[in-house]
Amino acid sequence: MGLYLTVFDGEDELEGVDVGAYADFGAFREAIAMQLEGGTFGARYPTLMLHSDCDGVWSPDEAALLERELREIADRFRQLPPSEPAAGSWQAGVARTFGLRPSNLYESFFDVDGEPLIERLLELVRVARQRGVEILFQ
Repeated sequence: MGLYLTVFDGEDELEGVDVGAYADFGAFREAIAMQLEGGTFGARYPTLMLHSDCDGVWSPDEAALLERELREIADRFRQLPPSEPAAGSWQAGVARTFGLRPSNLYESFFDVDGEPLIERLLELVRVARQRGVEILFQ
């Protein structure tokens, strides 16, 4: 089952990110916990890390906190070595299709279209804050 994060204004979808499987979002958060939080989920980035990924929402107020967290994570991930996608995974296929060769941990996480995951999440945050709407988990 896949995780899709989206922003709606009424009936109109403004932006969306197909993260991959829930396990992929879990691997992203696991990397944050292990690399940046000393193994303790939510120690530094509670808005991202402690939020349930099951049919939840980030409110417009939480989006501001999320933006700050994601920007710091992005800066720190850019300083860490890359991780390779598992052989045979959808990530390995996307990397091959788009010629992705991550040079740091930031580039190691991407959405199903090969776009940097943190960048795509920041775009969701930008739209949510600009329009004053929630980011939805679907």
